[in-house]
Amino acid sequence: MQQDVVIDLVLRAKNGDEQAKNKLVEQNKPLIKSLLRRYLGKGVEYDDLFQLGCLGFVKAINKFDPQYQVKFTTYATPLIIGEIKRFLRDDGAVKVSRSVKTLYVKIKKYLTLKSCEIDAPTIDEIAAEFNVTKEEVIFAMEASHMPLPLFATSLNEDSEETSCLADKIVASDDSAFMDQIMVKNMLACLPLRERQVMLLRYFRNATQSEVARVLHLSQVQVSRIERKVLSSMKSYLTADESVI
Repeated sequence: MQQDVVIDLVLRAKNGDEQAKNKLVEQNKPLIKSLLRRYLGKGVEYDDLFQLGCLGFVKAINKFDPQYQVKFTTYATPLIIGEIKRFLRDDGAVKVSRSVKTLYVKIKKYLTLKSCEIDAPTIDEIAAEFNVTKEEVIFAMEASHMPLPLFATSLNEDSEETSCLADKIVASDDSAFMDQIMVKNMLACLPLRERQVMLLRYFRNATQSEVARVLHLSQVQVSRIERKVLSSMKSYLTADESVI
């Protein structure tokens, strides 16, 4: 289904159109079922897992905003996984399989090798590198509690305290993993110079002075660009969201 058609259905569903909501759920059953398969054998019936997945999917409908500039299914995936994992976490520990741990180790090594590059690998690139699906990459990183670059610390030159990009945009909550995906997509849409500043500051832990030297800018220019981008991101991530 074309993205503009999906967006139209999502907006209608958010406004109370039950027919549009049911159509979205029906058309995305394969996605929900593919994500819940890895949780079979955890002591929860298949039908219950499916209902949990649908609940996460409906939450994605209610929270989605086209301004996030990310495909709806990409946005929905971590919410579906999160809803199932939250239930299993409250009901009992989730055991991570050896294959998931192995994939996590491979991803970690791959990201380490790519750490010298300005543009961090996307989930699509990681999935292609290891011939797995994007959902498997997301699950391996989440299940292994792998810290993504979004949470890398950066030195605040004024207060000499460390902070991370997520701290400056939104407070930590249950949707932090979802926010990571949105932020990475927003960074990809920035003009080259602004993206370079943000990647060097928050993905490479560079100070404003170091960024200014690398990009041949003044520290004032770097500071201005950083504030502008953070303000823009914050307007997206702290926008009013519908809740169930």
